[in-house]
Amino acid sequence: MDGHFVPNITIGPAIVKALRPHTTKPFDVHLMISPVDAYLDAFAEAGADTITVHPEAGPHIHRSLQHIKSLGKRAGVVLNPATPAKMLDYILEMVDLVLVMSVNPGFGGQSFIDSQLRKIAAIRKMIDASGRDIDLEVDGGIDARTAKLAIEAGADALVAGTATFRGGPDAYADNIRALRGA
Repeated sequence: MDGHFVPNITIGPAIVKALRPHTTKPFDVHLMISPVDAYLDAFAEAGADTITVHPEAGPHIHRSLQHIKSLGKRAGVVLNPATPAKMLDYILEMVDLVLVMSVNPGFGGQSFIDSQLRKIAAIRKMIDASGRDIDLEVDGGIDARTAKLAIEAGADALVAGTATFRGGPDAYADNIRALRGA
């Protein structure tokens, strides 16, 4: 988040680089920044494994995805709530991950937008029809109830911020168990 594409500011390549030596877990960076292309190399060099971008964040989504792939990274595309699944018709063969935003990006703690369940189901059909191994991830308003719904609609992976951290450190383990139970 850069304070321009969305109103908040979060971590940049320096933080990714500082964390990279401490884990072999894959780093999936969701770039809510504009213009996005100027930052692709920096996040790749910092140690990102997957770089996920919004079509609205640069002039040419095809070029952004091609560049991510040329860096040897997995390429992902993010669909905001109002971005139609149909736009994937033109780029699905270029991506390794589709991220559906189930809230408008920029702030944690928002409520899940139920219409995104139809979008998740439609994208799952598109991915399955493609025959490719493409991850379908959902971010925004994920809690134990919506996690179950998103998985039933076809999601492979979920991003849960507020539901994970609600209640402070003593509640984290129970929160994660509730999400996994979905």
